[in-house]
Amino acid sequence: MRHVPAMVQRTSSPCRARFPSVTSSMPQTAPQASSGRRRPRIDVVVPFAGTQDELEQLLAGLDRLELLPEDTVTVVDNRRRPAEPAVRGRTRVLTAPERRSSYFARNRGVEGRTGEWIVMLDADVLPPPDLLDRFFDPAPAERTAVVAGRLIDSGPHPGECATAAIRWGLHRSTMSQHNTLAGPWGYAQTASCAVRRAAFNEVGGFREDIRSGGDADLCYRLRAAGWSIESREGAASVHASRRTLRRLVRQRLRHGSGAAWLNREYPGSAPGHGSWPGLVKWTFQCTARSALASLRGRREEALIAAVDLIVMWATELGRLLPNRVQ
Repeated sequence: MRHVPAMVQRTSSPCRARFPSVTSSMPQTAPQASSGRRRPRIDVVVPFAGTQDELEQLLAGLDRLELLPEDTVTVVDNRRRPAEPAVRGRTRVLTAPERRSSYFARNRGVEGRTGEWIVMLDADVLPPPDLLDRFFDPAPAERTAVVAGRLIDSGPHPGECATAAIRWGLHRSTMSQHNTLAGPWGYAQTASCAVRRAAFNEVGGFREDIRSGGDADLCYRLRAAGWSIESREGAASVHASRRTLRRLVRQRLRHGSGAAWLNREYPGSAPGHGSWPGLVKWTFQCTARSALASLRGRREEALIAAVDLIVMWATELGRLLPNRVQ
């Protein structure tokens, strides 16, 4: 059982009360900004477990990052049958098939590098070219261990159908750092953040034997060691939302597993939605809201309420699944 004092500086959380239409004009790229400020040396680390085509797309996106001569970029292939280690432009591709965990892969990517800061990105995040500069505008405080970048849920691509999963992600801003930074158990998502190497090394890096929740666990251990978190709204990247309900449910099952593990390690950090009778009651209420909105012609509101129900149950059922990996 562990107790960790609060350290997160940003505590506000936005709410969405309206349901605008979802179109292909929704965010596909991050807003432009550049400071031109000199910054520390950075090692970019990206775990990967997708298809070969997705790997090629990832490498092409990383190739657009604006780097200093001493910066490095590492993609860690965490598939069971990874590609051969390679160097593509300024990006090296490592293999780490021994343990299927993004946190295991991130630790492997950090090894052997010496940058003062490590920028963690997910493979489904599209960073703007000047993202690394944005993390350091302004410079973090001396005892800041993590700088959280802004994450924007992507809309449908031109010509792509705005599926229920895409629409729900946009309306709920599911990847917004506001959702996780708020409150006494706030943490930065490793989908887009910068971590001070000295702090990372001090607490021993990521836990390598878990599937989900490693970003929160890292932040809680950093908090216990006296470090803090900052956020950078200007360091904005677009996150590719889950395109189908099936993929969304799989993601939420994993998140639920990680949340339950976190709550066992840090009681009160991720307590869930309550007792099963309470969940059943909430289900009836949510179903009624969705049906009522549909009857009143508010189809978008009805859709979001219905997906809320699916996501909540997937997350709660996920809490019953193991979070450890071998």
